[in-house]
Formats: sequence, C-alpha cells, structure tokens
Amino acid sequence: MKLVIVTAVEEFQKEVLKIFKKANIENFSSSDIDGYKNAPSLLKASNWFSAEKNGNESIMFFSFTKEEKIDGLFNFIEAFNTNLETNNPIRAIVLPVERFI
Repeated sequence: MKLVIVTAVEEFQKEVLKIFKKANIENFSSSDIDGYKNAPSLLKASNWFSAEKNGNESIMFFSFTKEEKIDGLFNFIEAFNTNLETNNPIRAIVLPVERFI
C-alpha cells in the first residue's frame, strides 16, 4: 500500500480525474488548496489587512492505493506534462505506508 499525493492548478482538475481513471485508481480524496511559488516575496507582502490574494487556486488529490498502479499514474502524468503550454505541471509524490487498518 502506498500514499500518492497529486497537486495541480484548479484548471487541471478534470484532467487529473481522467488520469486517475486511466490508472485504475478509483478511490481517492481531494481538497482545495492555495499554491505558492515564491515564498520570499510572499513573506514580504504578508499583511493582515491585505485584500490581495497571493496564492493560485489549486487542488490536491490523495489516495491509498496499490503499488502496481503507481507506475501507470506517473506515466500518464508525465505524458500530460510534456504537452503543457504553462509553467504549472501536475506534481505527484508517493509515500510508503508502514501500517494501516
């Protein structure tokens, strides 16, 4: 069992869902998040009263899945990222799960 975490800008939500389906990962969760790229300028611009939004609307998917599905998922993500015209690739990581119930 592995924990796979995938992040993407909100505009790619439908594409990530298609990728999960192609990789046969049927059980997953998602959460809306704000993505940041430049932390130093963010810290300088931080202000309790600022109305300006500094992050990008993003989404995070995560799934506890079988190890054999991970390679397919990563292959689909790599293929998607090679055709991007933006600087916002889909990102993914895999973490081992030592114990679960």
